[in-house]
Amino acid sequence: MRIEKMYINGEWVEAASGNTRTIINPFNQETIAQVPEGDETDTVSAIQAAREAFDEGEWRNIPASTRGKLVLKIAELIERDVQELAELETLDSGKTLTESIDDMNDIAEVFRYYGGLADKDGGEVIASPIPDSRSKVVREPVGVCGQITPWNYPLLQASWKIAPALAAGNTMIIKPSEITPLTTIKVTELIEEAGVPKGVVNLVLGSGAKTGQLLAESHEVDLISFTGGIETGRKIMTAASSNFKKVALELGGKNPNIVFEDADFDTALDQALNAVFFHAGQVCSAGARLLVHDAIHDRFVEELVKRTKQIKLGSGFDDTTQSGPLISNDHLKKVENYVAIGIKEGASLMTGGKRPEAEELQAGFFFEPTIFTECDSSMRIVQEETFGPILTIERFDTEEQAVTLANDTIYGLAGAVWTTNIRKAERVAGELRMGTVWINDFHPYFAQAPWGGYKSSGIGRELGKQGLEEYTEVKHIYENTNPSPLHWF
Repeated sequence: MRIEKMYINGEWVEAASGNTRTIINPFNQETIAQVPEGDETDTVSAIQAAREAFDEGEWRNIPASTRGKLVLKIAELIERDVQELAELETLDSGKTLTESIDDMNDIAEVFRYYGGLADKDGGEVIASPIPDSRSKVVREPVGVCGQITPWNYPLLQASWKIAPALAAGNTMIIKPSEITPLTTIKVTELIEEAGVPKGVVNLVLGSGAKTGQLLAESHEVDLISFTGGIETGRKIMTAASSNFKKVALELGGKNPNIVFEDADFDTALDQALNAVFFHAGQVCSAGARLLVHDAIHDRFVEELVKRTKQIKLGSGFDDTTQSGPLISNDHLKKVENYVAIGIKEGASLMTGGKRPEAEELQAGFFFEPTIFTECDSSMRIVQEETFGPILTIERFDTEEQAVTLANDTIYGLAGAVWTTNIRKAERVAGELRMGTVWINDFHPYFAQAPWGGYKSSGIGRELGKQGLEEYTEVKHIYENTNPSPLHWF
């Protein structure tokens, strides 16, 4: 069993209260680590350290190229320790080791991208309309950043926040999910090894109620970034209004996957499975709403059900496993409840809908991949983010109907369009009210392109140049090159 600590002001520390939390493997509920259970006292200490490091330290004033080199060093260390990080992620979250290795490689690329971007924006000279003057616009670091990350992609989501915040010259307090903190602890060790000054990066562990809420409320924090659910996002946004701090929120989605009659049938079928059942559906951009044209609906559903029944559940360390467990017993019960709701609402359960019977899976939080047909947009299972291996299928007849159905949600994170008619694909993509639209693909993302949503899917963007800009403030500097008295008074 691993014994871990928090990282505050350059020191590895226990919780001030002495309280600890046990971390378990969702595959078999075995204990894998003991970590500090921080509270308000620890959070205040971390905020003070970050505040002092920003206001009095060297970090924000060192050359941007120097900061960039440190961020690039972190990328190198992550690449060095990919296997260890991936194994920790699989232990902690239950996802397959293949998925975890891919995540770690993507994480290294995020740090590499922002390390390279750190010194690329030297400001902008603008044409002043006033004679004998010069004017420029520069970007400066926001200040102290509170960063709250989710349990489904523990280190990936943390990297989207840490890397740009460091590159821009901010200091920060990272608060990972209390149930999946291990890889964030490890990468904090790598940040220390890279030579980032003390106080710049602080790691607080504990519940959202006792740590995350204080980060959102504190007048000493200048920005709060949160990835998670709508209700928590709403609380954070309300708390952040106390000092009008910058807010960046990614709050999930109910993402439509639209398959037209002229789509490449086999590819769209294969991708529909991946869209919803990857990582047991615990993905904010999961294609949990499948919209299929009437002309191919029955055949598509028949093949989809057949393939879904063949998905192999198991340990993330088994090379033959295609899907791991859900994250916790509480989450398992939530997914079970959504199945009961779907049945009550009149949807047709085609496969799954229950815990698996295999003896070797009984100790874990497993749930069978589930498909509902005969769904419509009035149903809760169509409208609400189930965040599990549940697929709802709706029919459509026309392009206009497909767009209407796809947009009929409070969310607007992502969606996909499948068709061999590129003009139709581009028309539909243009009509979808979502932050990301894939054409003839599902799930790809990369460091160079922005990620975020419309509507209730959140505020702001991560990744891309826009992800760096979230961690900056814009300043206009005006210089009068020939000052003289005005003689107004």
